[in-house]
Amino acid sequence: MDFGGGDEIRFERIGRAGIVTLTRPQALNAVTHRMITALARALDAWEADDTVRAVLIRGEGRAFSAGGDIAQIYEAGRAGNPPVAFFADEYRLNARIARFAKPYVALIDGIVMGGGVGVSFHGSHRLMTENAQFAMPEVGIGFFPDVGGSHLLAPLGGFGMYLGLTGERIRHGDAVGCGLATHAVKATDQAALVEELARSGDPDAVLRGLSMNVPSEIDAAVLDRIETHFSADTLEEVVASLERTAPADDFAARTLATLGSRSPTSLHVAFRQISNGRGLSMDECMKMEFRILNRMLAGHDFYEGIRAAIIDKDRKPAWRPAGLGEVAGADIDAYFAPLGSKELVL
Repeated sequence: MDFGGGDEIRFERIGRAGIVTLTRPQALNAVTHRMITALARALDAWEADDTVRAVLIRGEGRAFSAGGDIAQIYEAGRAGNPPVAFFADEYRLNARIARFAKPYVALIDGIVMGGGVGVSFHGSHRLMTENAQFAMPEVGIGFFPDVGGSHLLAPLGGFGMYLGLTGERIRHGDAVGCGLATHAVKATDQAALVEELARSGDPDAVLRGLSMNVPSEIDAAVLDRIETHFSADTLEEVVASLERTAPADDFAARTLATLGSRSPTSLHVAFRQISNGRGLSMDECMKMEFRILNRMLAGHDFYEGIRAAIIDKDRKPAWRPAGLGEVAGADIDAYFAPLGSKELVL
């Protein structure tokens, strides 16, 4: 089936299921504008087709999707043409998946980050294998946990704030435990799962036989410390809490060092974004994130973070401002200000 995705994304109708496969394994299935628009067309068609009972999305190769294609974003922005339209369509798709009227099954085997999270974790069924790793590492490149990160992370309390501010990876046990993933499945059962879903169109029935119970990977005592530190009311209080215990606690010391390597502006923006997400609908979160996105694309740290990570690869970003205390509250307010006629329309 052809919805305009070329060789970057494949669509198949198998039995009672629409099967989507991300087919850029050489780029870890990084999401492009072409893939986004093609998937949106497929969902429109399949939602209206009564013979399609469910949709499943998966990735080819060793990753589900490592995120958006940030090299393309960097080049466009540096050329004076920041890809606002790409993000607008991506955010519309994220919101579209969240309200898709049929089961939307994400089969995640390997890394899932950034834009990959956006096309998977807003669906009704989020399945992770033992090979899967979830992360929202955007603050490490001077960005923020977008693609609905405010909607996904806010309900998780301190643990969600921890994931958003540190960008740390978690595996299937912790993802299921906190509610990000709905089921854990064996990597060796993926083919059987797709076959059974195509036959029945009923993911709940399929998963009754193929899902498994998995324990959390993070120690319970560490989870308690995460909740204590990252449930603070302000970013400054989070940092102060970690500083108080760091001399006697390796976890706090490591976490403090991680935060110290992130963009100070991104940390402030992400803290407010996730905090705000607790009282917003998915659509409202996407509109808020689009406001932030526009300011990020006009700023410094996002491009500097990409430069340091993948262009020059020196891993030495020069953030502006360089310290948390140097970021003015009014500057953070500006990221959340209305866009007037440029607001995201869903």
